[in-house]
Amino acid sequence: MIPVMEFRQFSEQQPAFRVLKPWWDVFTDYLSVIMLMIGVFGCTLQVMQDKIICLPQRISSPSENSSDVEVKSLLHLQSNISVAPREMTGLKTDLDLQQYSFINQMCYEKALHWYAKYFPYLVLIHTLVFMVCSNFWFKFPGSSSKIEHFISMLGKCFDSPWTTRALSEVSGENPEEKDHKKSGTSRSNIALSPGEGSLEKTQSLRSIPEKIVVDKPSASVLDKKEGEQAKALFEKVKKFRLHVEEGDILYLMYVRQTVFKVFKFLLIIAYNSSLVNKVRNRVRCEVEIQDMTGYKDFECNHTMAHLFSKLSYCYLCLVAVYGLTSLYTSYWLFYRSLKEYSFEYVRQETGINDIPDVKNDFAFMLHMIDQYDPLYSKRFAVFLSEVSENKLKQLNLNHEWTAEKLRQRLQTNTNNRLELQLFMLPGLPDTVFELTELQSLKLEIINNVTIPASISQLEDLQELSLYQCSLKLHTTATSFLKENLKVLRVKFDDNRELPNWMYGLRNLEELYLTGSLSPDASKNIVFESLREMKCLKTLSLKSNLTKIPQSIVDVSSHLQRLYLHNDGTKLVMLNNLKKMSNLIELELVRCDLERIPHAIFSLTNLQELDLKENNLRSIEEIISFQHLRKLTCLKLWYNGIMYIPEHIKKLGSLERLYFSHNKIEILPSHLFLCNKLRYLDLSNNDIRFIPPEIGVLQSLQYFSVTCNKIENLPDELFFCKKLKTLKLGKNSLSILSPKISYLALLTYLDLKGNHFEVLPQELGCCRALKRSGLIVEETLFETLPSDVRDQMKAE
Repeated sequence: MIPVMEFRQFSEQQPAFRVLKPWWDVFTDYLSVIMLMIGVFGCTLQVMQDKIICLPQRISSPSENSSDVEVKSLLHLQSNISVAPREMTGLKTDLDLQQYSFINQMCYEKALHWYAKYFPYLVLIHTLVFMVCSNFWFKFPGSSSKIEHFISMLGKCFDSPWTTRALSEVSGENPEEKDHKKSGTSRSNIALSPGEGSLEKTQSLRSIPEKIVVDKPSASVLDKKEGEQAKALFEKVKKFRLHVEEGDILYLMYVRQTVFKVFKFLLIIAYNSSLVNKVRNRVRCEVEIQDMTGYKDFECNHTMAHLFSKLSYCYLCLVAVYGLTSLYTSYWLFYRSLKEYSFEYVRQETGINDIPDVKNDFAFMLHMIDQYDPLYSKRFAVFLSEVSENKLKQLNLNHEWTAEKLRQRLQTNTNNRLELQLFMLPGLPDTVFELTELQSLKLEIINNVTIPASISQLEDLQELSLYQCSLKLHTTATSFLKENLKVLRVKFDDNRELPNWMYGLRNLEELYLTGSLSPDASKNIVFESLREMKCLKTLSLKSNLTKIPQSIVDVSSHLQRLYLHNDGTKLVMLNNLKKMSNLIELELVRCDLERIPHAIFSLTNLQELDLKENNLRSIEEIISFQHLRKLTCLKLWYNGIMYIPEHIKKLGSLERLYFSHNKIEILPSHLFLCNKLRYLDLSNNDIRFIPPEIGVLQSLQYFSVTCNKIENLPDELFFCKKLKTLKLGKNSLSILSPKISYLALLTYLDLKGNHFEVLPQELGCCRALKRSGLIVEETLFETLPSDVRDQMKAE
């Protein structure tokens, strides 16, 4: 016979799945085991014992009277006594054992009711169906995979040290809030783990990031490995939630199997109730086997009828209880909204207010978990909280980026400030605020940056750079930056990402904004007023503006430097520039300007003007620059300028002039009447000839004509004895005059890319010129005398 344990495969599931079995499923499982035992017991009896015992029934003929029968019986009895006085008495049937076996089998098949015959098998089949149905959603491929993942994550979340840590921290009351409460309300605190024994009181989860530097013992509770494991759990839970909330297959599978069990319960009760009385002890049997046995009618006894009758009533009672439990399950399924799950009670109990509600299969599994133990949902909810996740990331970040490690990354920037640059981190380490010597903080591509109140420890901080970072400030941090920040750099993708607190930095001196705007927004762009920035002196906007925003005009009274860098978008309506009378530097780069804007000529205090990468072809308006008495630097590089007008001579105050990367072919002699020029860049043009009037520029220190078509150099060039940098590369020069020796201060000479065959030995007179400053082919350098070469190689 098959052992009962062999049937476990129909109901067996992983032990961990028990958390998804509410009390009614456990109860019905036990009922199924009892019903299974009834079925197995009945089947065992059917196999091991005789099923039915039959005896022939003798029927007298109608013609034979009763007296004759009695006489014949008496005579027969007397004769038997006389012959064999000790022989047993009874009715003789003249049937052998084989005939009785045949009769029993025929009557069992023909006369016995089918319910009495197959009752134990029906019990066994129905019970197996119940057992399979109850656990089908654990086996079905579409649902079992989700359940396995969920149970796996649930166990890890439940046992994670981070869960205990988070719930312990929020169980305590925030000391700051306690002082503001009028009436104290007591809240029980979860016991601290041994590693947290030094903390007198835990903090709320939201307040921890601001105090992590102070509460170092708290940070040591989780080691790095545990932190990484918890971080991986957050990612798994997030992805699992997105996947499971898309469908409701688990809910539908459970509803269907419950409805099926109710239907089967009704079916079993209906037909068993009507057929249970068919199980009888005595059965009359009439089969046409008279020619083989001599009898037609038989009286049979169903040997197990009494036991089967009792078992059937017991089975009906068990099925009734099973069915009522299934009806209760159906009521629970349809009465409650199981496709939505709210963590409201968890939010109220733990204080973690950002735990989201869930839906569909995710919600259904959590409802099932609550029937097992609500503590599972509470601990699991920690890994749905963004605040909890950020807190964990912050803790891992602090472990990875210690103050010593950050101090090794300190460098001096271009403004001669001690700077710390952090790139693509998951957050801002709290250990940054331990670097009290920090003067400049540069954050690049870091999301969810929160500046806590502890930034006030950085008393020397004056410069802050935010490149594609989403930043939140604590109230105390905002006040600190308003008073101390001098330089702010912000790089954004949308002007809506500009921080609102930026407009209140009243002591800010330099503001650099970089970011692209949508075409529609750039037409009517309006920054919030910069009026509160009373100390703002430098403003840089790298965007795609079509006009100068009014907010810039608000600071025109004290603005000294304005840098507008477009992406090629045409900048029109420049009349607002006239109001910026205090500007000393102006850059209009890549603004698609075709002419020099007339508004510039009103800026009488202007000292530097940069019109790089525009579409300037003619600069006849340059004559108006004579009104700008303080203009010392003019940059007209990277345009399409064909010639330099003679009016250039009127710009007598110019000291630096940039004409590189244009299409200039002829240099007018009037250019060299700007005798204050110290820096002259004419590289990357089509110049063929340098006028001898260049010798007038006695203050010239930098002269570049690289990438032109010059064939000869005037001797007057070497009269510019203050030259330190001379760039003559990539021309058509073949001879370098020995008068090069006049340039005693020369430190950089570029001759590469010409047609020189030999270098004059007079280069040795240029005592300041070293080999690193002489840009020339190695073969050409070897033409110099050895003593000159040695002199240049000597450092």
